[in-house]
Amino acid sequence: MSGKKKEAHIMTDDFAGYRGLAKEFHRHSTIRHKWGVYARKEGDTLISANTIEGHFSILKRGINSVYHQVGKQYLHRYLSEFDFRYNSRNITDGERSLLAVLKVTGKRLTYRNS
Repeated sequence: MSGKKKEAHIMTDDFAGYRGLAKEFHRHSTIRHKWGVYARKEGDTLISANTIEGHFSILKRGINSVYHQVGKQYLHRYLSEFDFRYNSRNITDGERSLLAVLKVTGKRLTYRNS
């Protein structure tokens, strides 16, 4: 198990497929949407799955409406793009453009490992 997994606090809804995550990660908290609960406090921590659900909604809209199909070999690139979009959603278009240009300095997108 990597060090990051040992430190991670995973927050999910109560989908049965997430059961057992507590064995893989430091902590697993669950929100029960079927009970009408979407966020709750545990001590000083806000437990919520709303952030990731918002991220996934942007990702799904982008893939379904713009890209239509995503190849498995390029999935990580699409996810990185939508991570950037979501994380920069509260800044202006000009700031987002500058940030994107600054992040690509010295990097090259290739289709083959050379």
